[in-house]
Amino acid sequence: MNDMTITYPRRKVIRTILRQLIRVAFQVLSDFSIEGRENLPKEGPLLVIGNHFSFLDPVAVIGSVPYPIEYLGGLRMPNAPQSVIWLAKLYGFLPVRRGSISRDTLYASRAVLQSKGVLGIFPEAGNWTSVLRPARPGAAYLASSTRAKILPVGLDGLTDLFPTLKRGKRARITVRFGKPFGPFFVSERGETDRNRLEEIGHEMMREIALLLPSEKRGFYSDDPAVREFAAMQAVYPWDGKPEE
Repeated sequence: MNDMTITYPRRKVIRTILRQLIRVAFQVLSDFSIEGRENLPKEGPLLVIGNHFSFLDPVAVIGSVPYPIEYLGGLRMPNAPQSVIWLAKLYGFLPVRRGSISRDTLYASRAVLQSKGVLGIFPEAGNWTSVLRPARPGAAYLASSTRAKILPVGLDGLTDLFPTLKRGKRARITVRFGKPFGPFFVSERGETDRNRLEEIGHEMMREIALLLPSEKRGFYSDDPAVREFAAMQAVYPWDGKPEE
């Protein structure tokens, strides 16, 4: 795959059907609400970013946006049931090999944004804990190298869905869209200035933090105790051992 072969949008029929089914499922299984619809741009290029606490996060975003959104997803989904893994394959996520450079996926992602498309990514690059952590450099690189606007989304309550259903109740799930921001520019020398990418990553996460309850803001909380706990959770599980 490279930026000359991917087209946007793809899989129009199946993705439209899946988006409608997802919306119905969330309405039936939970107390599901979407806030900030007025912040949704009419068109791309747009990079949609959000917190990643649950394997259901991308499903909730797909069901909440009006766009034929492309989504980046981990090659492996260790915390997701087979039904969600099957759904990801059917939808056609762009696969990311965590802990390494997925060049084909990077080219495809840039091609989506250069085609004025909409691309979803979780800057934290994994859902191993339930508080905000610092971003990995991938989302910042895509934002700066394509000059796409960025749409932040806060996802709350998804980790409660199945435990609450087991008790015979419906979890309260909120998808909250913030105001778009960016685009970002790094330097004339290229988009690989690590310090600048780190700054952009922090800005992304701060915008997401504003859309979450205070106790979920983790590394970006005003509470020192919450920040300290988040710092202990921030170690990236795939450093030094990329997914196979």
